[in-house]
Amino acid sequence: MNNYDVAVIGSGPGGYVAAIRCAQLGLKTAIIEKYNTLGGTCLNVGCIPSKALLDSSHHYYDATKHFKTHGINVSDLSVNFQQMIARKNEVVAQTSGGINYLMDKNNIDVFQGVGSFSDATHIVISKTDGTSETIEASKTIIATGSKPASLPFISVDKKRVITSTEALSLTEIPKHLIVIGGGVIGLELGSVYSRLGSEVSVIEYMPNITPGMDAMLSKELQKSLKKQGLKIYTSHKVTSVENKGNEVVVIADDKKGNPVEFKGDYTLISVGRKPYTEGLGLDKVGIKVSERGQIETNEHLQTNVSNIYAIGDVVKGAMLAHKAEEEGTLVAELIAGQKPHIDYNLIPGVVYTWPEVAAVGKTEEQLKEAGVNYKSGTFAMRALGRARASMDLDGQIKVLADAETDEILGVHMIGARAADMIAEAVIAMEFRASSEDIARSSHAHPTFTEAFKEACLAVNDRAIHS
Repeated sequence: MNNYDVAVIGSGPGGYVAAIRCAQLGLKTAIIEKYNTLGGTCLNVGCIPSKALLDSSHHYYDATKHFKTHGINVSDLSVNFQQMIARKNEVVAQTSGGINYLMDKNNIDVFQGVGSFSDATHIVISKTDGTSETIEASKTIIATGSKPASLPFISVDKKRVITSTEALSLTEIPKHLIVIGGGVIGLELGSVYSRLGSEVSVIEYMPNITPGMDAMLSKELQKSLKKQGLKIYTSHKVTSVENKGNEVVVIADDKKGNPVEFKGDYTLISVGRKPYTEGLGLDKVGIKVSERGQIETNEHLQTNVSNIYAIGDVVKGAMLAHKAEEEGTLVAELIAGQKPHIDYNLIPGVVYTWPEVAAVGKTEEQLKEAGVNYKSGTFAMRALGRARASMDLDGQIKVLADAETDEILGVHMIGARAADMIAEAVIAMEFRASSEDIARSSHAHPTFTEAFKEACLAVNDRAIHS
């Protein structure tokens, strides 16, 4: 029997990062993955393939809408959708191969199969050929991620009524894609197909899309997406979804309770994700799970079975790849006797639509609810020379700072490259910077990041360009 200091179940961003950090710290490490490729949901059917399609569709949208203004004349423009999907698959394959390389480089043993506890230190790995083997591990990190959630009355057939997984590998561009759920996944995939020519209808139960984000971001994003052609129906409660062969009929009650009918050839169910713990044998070792299916842990991400930890989407908190990575690193370092920490308030959230949306820290609504005395500064992207040069005029940045100390409490961005720009805000808040600290830092001109500086200047009514 193989013996390990640490076994990691699941090879997504949380799992493989945890395994690498354990190996770096001198721990004999194994990683167990049920699928044939490493990388988990994020790499195979999530973050990476969706960004590949978002980039491809963005190029096409620019070519059809903006190239002529730039003086670039293109005739007979068309989409080779099969090639677009093939490129996406190639990106996924290259990235997965990179994970294999990292496992080899760090001398991590990889086991393919379903890992299940027989007791607290023994894991049975059931392989696809029907055989199994058992390994022993002093410590185990559960990193099995999540899978798409649905609604009780919806039957997901994976043909016409689909999840994000199927939406990334369609064989045709939908004529009318009905998206149930106006959160990150629904809006990103809705954007992909809208750019490629689909009619897209987004049905959201809450009064705003991207619920939980600052209201300014939701409002600005909805305005931009509507300009791009997406139809967005907020405060609509879906009551039935019926596949009628080549057509899907969705019924939703509007805010007044009146039924509204939607007909499309595909319906994407994007109402969130749920923790995936199937087959782990948690009951055999007595690991506690919450009513929402999340593995319960303490502040060290340790389960009630002291030598078993859990990270990422299977525990509470935002279901984000980079949050899982931070947790994987934290647990590895705790096991090695170090004293790391995570400030969950400083884990950014991003929506990869165009314009992109990114945020870190507290929303204005949260500060009001908590009774925090704050001040606010905003700056419109269209006032930037760089935004005018690239024709990316939509969006703005809002900075929230403590009224007394001027410490930055939250930063909310919508605009071109917001996904990259948010890192500056994260660093600033990690070091407890004030808005004046950013305002007095030189930002290259012309860049999109100048908007962050201007928003910080605006906190104290000092914006130069607005």
